[in-house]
Amino acid sequence: MSKRVLTTESGAPVADNQNSASAGIGGPLLLQDQHLLEKLARFNRERIPERVVHARGSGAYGYFEVTDDVTGFTHADFLSGVGKRTRLFLRFSTVADSLGGADAVRDPRGFAVKFYTEQGNYDLVGNNTPVFFIKDPIKFPDFIHSQKRDPFTGRQEPDNVWDFWAHSPEATHQVTWLMGDRGIPASYRHMNGYGSHTYQWTNGEGEAFFVKYHFKTNQGVRSLSSDQAAELAGKDASSHQTDLLQAIERGVNPSWTLHVQIMPAADAAEYRFNPFDLTKVWPHRDYPLQRVGRLVLDRNPDNVFAEVEQAAFSPNNFVPGIGPSPDKMLQGRLFAYADAHRYRLGVNHTLLAVNAPRATTAQNYGRDGLMATNSQGRSAKNYEPNSYNGPAETGRALSAPLPVTGHTGTHEAPQHTKDDDFYQAGELYRLMSSEERSRLVANIAGGLSQVSRDDVIEKNLAHFHAADPEYGRRVEEAVRALRED
Repeated sequence: MSKRVLTTESGAPVADNQNSASAGIGGPLLLQDQHLLEKLARFNRERIPERVVHARGSGAYGYFEVTDDVTGFTHADFLSGVGKRTRLFLRFSTVADSLGGADAVRDPRGFAVKFYTEQGNYDLVGNNTPVFFIKDPIKFPDFIHSQKRDPFTGRQEPDNVWDFWAHSPEATHQVTWLMGDRGIPASYRHMNGYGSHTYQWTNGEGEAFFVKYHFKTNQGVRSLSSDQAAELAGKDASSHQTDLLQAIERGVNPSWTLHVQIMPAADAAEYRFNPFDLTKVWPHRDYPLQRVGRLVLDRNPDNVFAEVEQAAFSPNNFVPGIGPSPDKMLQGRLFAYADAHRYRLGVNHTLLAVNAPRATTAQNYGRDGLMATNSQGRSAKNYEPNSYNGPAETGRALSAPLPVTGHTGTHEAPQHTKDDDFYQAGELYRLMSSEERSRLVANIAGGLSQVSRDDVIEKNLAHFHAADPEYGRRVEEAVRALRED
């Protein structure tokens, strides 16, 4: 069997791929060595800017299968019948660290799903926690700056982390999640995923509902202690990537069961918590989980860079029957995510294989730009409306309209009866066993005790006291003990 011929990028055969052309034996290299220059130039450009957040990630392909009828709540086609399957791509990630960071760290995990539906791609971008640290996107750049490497020291600084939280009491609920037993998942397979935000579903009659997504792992939730995580990160920085890759290669396909909480739109105004506040959950006794279907991962990517690093998820990629809610953080992400991808990958990133629709064809008037491959033929027009049978609007909204009222300006979120920053954090603490509480207190004290300013420590302690008196007292005592050592 003859070998295939190695060529340059222009298709010319390569005579020698082991030795550079030089001016005589041992002489300087020649600028005319096109193959050498091409290889070095491409090598210099193999990497693109990493994501500002969620830089380190893993992913896999799979499918979603509907197991329960939800057509009374949404007319989304991929949810239209029991047994219907839709292909998908799921990307897991850590949030704060860089592309070179370790997997086994105390950090929220991204849980982003791209459903390749027959009505276009639907991106559901969430985390492994049902809440987040802040509820207004204007604070997001500051939050991320406080959690990432300090521009002077070049490392994550406890002073920065806890100083931001000291001035953001709404973070107390998520801090309690993060410092608790589920703060370091044992693997991506052994954690839940959440849409986190509130979304809107609309049924065939135009009736609107607000929903929250819960992907419950069928492998069981497993987590690591801080000591176990430090040991694992030292042995294999890519531990979660290794686990996911090997499990799927062995045919042990991880799966999750999707449940949703469904709130009639009319309930939102009078609910005791602001249902659009990302720092709050909806207690299950108010809105029980309703099963929707099963998500299964069954194929690893062929190329991590092309399919995981270049995967682009945008919360504004909706399909008919699903839309946004007034959740401020979601509203900010509708712009920020797509804009980040245009910066990192270019305006034509939706043409990349991992991002392009699979079950339908994108038809629009986007043309040109860097790496454009969307030629529509010599007679295709690039404007609309036109008289040449180009794609036209449907006139049918994807979801129900959201009512608005009041005056423009910067406003705090409306206050509902239970809308303080500490009640749900206290509820979470009181749900924990005595052993879980002890580990939570130890994890918080381990970080907070490293803060150099007493006033920052006191501000944070006040948050835990407000959530639950025992919670605050135990953290305060643990911090004091560590600082006296």
